[in-house]
Amino acid sequence: MDLEGEIRSQPIKKDSWKTLLTLAYQSLGVVYGDLSTSPLYVYKSTFAEDITHSDTNEEIYGVLSFVFWTITLVPLLKYVFIVLRADDNGEGGTFALYSLLCRHARVSALPNCQLADEELSEYTKDGVESNDGNIGRRLKSTLEKHKVLQRLLLVLALIGTCMVIGDGVLTPAISVFSAVSGLELSMSKEHHRYVEVPVACIILVFLFALQHYGTHRVGFLFAPVVITWLLCISAIGVYNIFHWNPHVYQALSPYYMYKFLKKTQRGGWMSLGGILLCITGSEAMFADLGHFSQLSIKIAFTCMVYPSLILAYMGQAAYLSKHHAIESHYRIGFYVSVPEKIRWPVLGIAILAAVVGSQAIITGTFSIIKQCSALGCFPRVKIVHTSSKIHGQIYIPEINWTLMLLCLAVTIGFRDTKRMGNAAGLAVITVMLVTTCLMSLVIVLCWHRSIFLAICFIFFFGSIEALYFSASLIKFREGAWVPIALSFIFLIVMYVWHYGTLKKYEFDVQNKVSINWLLSLGPSLGIVRVKGIGLIHTELVSGIPAIFSHFVTNLPAFHQVVVFLCIKSVPVPHVRPGERFLVGRVGPREYRLYRCIARYGYRDVRKDDNELEKDLVCSIAEFIRSEGPASDVGTEDVENDEKMTVVGTSSSNVEGIRVCEDDGNVGEMAGTSELREINSPKRVRKRVRFVVPKSPQIDIDAREELRELMDAREAGMAFIMGHSYVRAKKGSSLMKKVVINLGYDFLRRNFREPTFALNIPYASTLEVGMVYHV
Repeated sequence: MDLEGEIRSQPIKKDSWKTLLTLAYQSLGVVYGDLSTSPLYVYKSTFAEDITHSDTNEEIYGVLSFVFWTITLVPLLKYVFIVLRADDNGEGGTFALYSLLCRHARVSALPNCQLADEELSEYTKDGVESNDGNIGRRLKSTLEKHKVLQRLLLVLALIGTCMVIGDGVLTPAISVFSAVSGLELSMSKEHHRYVEVPVACIILVFLFALQHYGTHRVGFLFAPVVITWLLCISAIGVYNIFHWNPHVYQALSPYYMYKFLKKTQRGGWMSLGGILLCITGSEAMFADLGHFSQLSIKIAFTCMVYPSLILAYMGQAAYLSKHHAIESHYRIGFYVSVPEKIRWPVLGIAILAAVVGSQAIITGTFSIIKQCSALGCFPRVKIVHTSSKIHGQIYIPEINWTLMLLCLAVTIGFRDTKRMGNAAGLAVITVMLVTTCLMSLVIVLCWHRSIFLAICFIFFFGSIEALYFSASLIKFREGAWVPIALSFIFLIVMYVWHYGTLKKYEFDVQNKVSINWLLSLGPSLGIVRVKGIGLIHTELVSGIPAIFSHFVTNLPAFHQVVVFLCIKSVPVPHVRPGERFLVGRVGPREYRLYRCIARYGYRDVRKDDNELEKDLVCSIAEFIRSEGPASDVGTEDVENDEKMTVVGTSSSNVEGIRVCEDDGNVGEMAGTSELREINSPKRVRKRVRFVVPKSPQIDIDAREELRELMDAREAGMAFIMGHSYVRAKKGSSLMKKVVINLGYDFLRRNFREPTFALNIPYASTLEVGMVYHV
């Protein structure tokens, strides 16, 4: 099933307010679960050790002022009004920004890019040239010339990605643990210490165990839970403001930030690591952009989330401004400001909201790992699509259980929100810094705006985030080492995999077979050609892979039809079904050698095996039919004078050739007056028919070629895979030997085979071992 085709074929109407409000309502449950639960732990983390709550209230007013302006400047100003505009054809996140830069500056990490990819509908380069266009062109030229800068850009994107994965470990831990911490107000100090951790661990195990069912079964509950939570904390906030301190609004003045830092000095600066937790989850507004629209996310934040959070923080500050003698072991948490009569219902709602917020970040982690894997920056993992209607809902078993174990280790190891907050804060602010750096490049290279605007953007927001980053980094030994350690491990894994994959592709390019060698063999290739289709999987987009010469020189027979199949990712979020395949010939027509390149975006759903086979045969048949000077399909020239034709999937190419198998009733598919059939002789295994449009007429050679293709399809399809052993070549440095011989080899052996090889029948598969000396 072409899920992407169904999803992309139903665009959202921009002028429908009903649709817009529905999306805004749904985004509350998916996007804002993490951000809305931040009041559970911000004040508690801020006043953990660095500063104390004195009778003058300067500390609590200063913290409230910092919280207000941080939420206003970062989520509201930076993300809602600026960053959300930098979408990649509706998709957001760190890799969306990197993808935009790859297309505009030709700095892609993908080795098998083609000029034909730039003709894709979503491969757009919009922007208005400015007076500083010369500076932008010089910057673009510098990036394209220097490989070191391209690697630094890739590493920067990978660091942001690794911190998102680290956030997927830390956010569920601190959210659930903070929600459960409300139990401390209803039991003694000795008892709650032994209850909180087990209860939090049970909830976390339950949360991760439910992931394989997908969120679509319970997703309809997410938005009501978050809305109930936001209404709850805003109502409690309003109550506390009017009941305890109606003048707390004065603390919104920036003057109280100055007074706070002047009084607390180094302690106040270190406490910023707790304050920045008020914006945790802000990146989700951009990362989850593909599921919603810009306007719906903006409406949900400005009309519901932002005012609710401000009221909640003001209410807590109003309560604390009149309560200074709080027992030390309770600290300054969220639940002390909740009226005692409603504390238990609020505790239940908080736990549900924490679970929803954790679910969002876990799903986001799955999504970004899928993007990394598609772009060759993460080892191949099993991706399970839990919904046939919503393409973003996926489940990755290996990552899920890894996240669960790490999350439990953090919860059991730390057992308090202070160190969890230090760890989560560093992960959050690092992702924001990476986004700021990439956005400054997008402003110049993609939007073609003034370099002055980019400098102002990175200076203004970068200064704010650098201040918080320094406050988080200083607490390295108090928990901040966790995201650094996790990111370092994931970064090594990702870069080793990318480096090994790149070197393997370079070896393939250097050792591909010359077309002259193929021509010298003649149409029979010097061997017996038997009926059937031989599908050779390769990463090359041009030339003949070395694996083919192994077959021809060592086997006495080969298939009548040979297809060199390349399944590749392109730096766009989606490839339309009508532009899925590039099909061309390798050598003259009588050789019956074809090249088929299947292109997918980094957020596309890969086809299942049976559909891919059918689409491959259809695309080759359509190429044969449309080939010639009368062809009305766009073509692109590639290396070795191969001419590739853009062909869509069978579901998108309504007027093209159809394949009918196993005695299907063609009359039910289309009117017989408009179609005619090319029948092949009866076979024992399967009957295949091509349903061809009545016009234009097909010449004799094309008809004969189609008959041979049908005969070959009936005889069966064999899948030829290369089983590679990658080794560092002689004379390589010690570091390269360690990376290739140990690191890359370990990842290749312990992670999954190429996606194409997962579900094909083993009886039809032939693997050939090859040693790559890179």
